[in-house]
Amino acid sequence: MSFSQLYSPAFRERNRDHFAAIVRIALSDGIISEEEEAFINRTAINLDIEESEVAKIKANLDAYPINPPATRERRLERLFDLSRMVFADHIADDAERNLLKRLVIGLGFPTEDVNEIIEKSFIEIQKGSSEEDFVTSFK
Repeated sequence: MSFSQLYSPAFRERNRDHFAAIVRIALSDGIISEEEEAFINRTAINLDIEESEVAKIKANLDAYPINPPATRERRLERLFDLSRMVFADHIADDAERNLLKRLVIGLGFPTEDVNEIIEKSFIEIQKGSSEEDFVTSFK
């Protein structure tokens, strides 16, 4: 049995959709910097996204929905990845921030808390928090 067969199609689909959201942030300013590309490549490996699928995702981002996780902890893990992508090139520009707002709402966080959640996530990323510390900081 191969590694990729250990996971259900729904699990792989959620990973693919999450990966597409990460790429969407990288492309929000129209270009993917070297740092963003490196982050994308590492994330593709971590999420078991094949190179051919990475190219398809980049070419057709609108085909991949947000697909929010069921638990708050999983949503925070996704937020961690998305926030790291914003800072991959050390610049959190307006296009990335606006897209992140839409993605945070799509992940199922309360609309009225979005700005606070984003600011807190940026503080944690800039501090260099691990995923575990990031998630814990929201409890």
